[in-house]
Amino acid sequence: MAKRRFSTFNIVCLALLWVILCYFVITGSGLNFMSVFAIVASGIIVFAPIYKSKKREKEGK
Repeated sequence: MAKRRFSTFNIVCLALLWVILCYFVITGSGLNFMSVFAIVASGIIVFAPIYKSKKREKEGK
């Protein structure tokens, strides 16, 4: 089964949702080590597949 490519709309929606969730984490618990760690870890989990997909797409062209 072929993987679906990320469209620009999907990337923008995902990034906005991630920013909103980060805002809730920061305002809810304040800015401490655990919240910074959670934001950085979630950023890696969210944006690494997008980066890999876009990199593969550019190499394929």
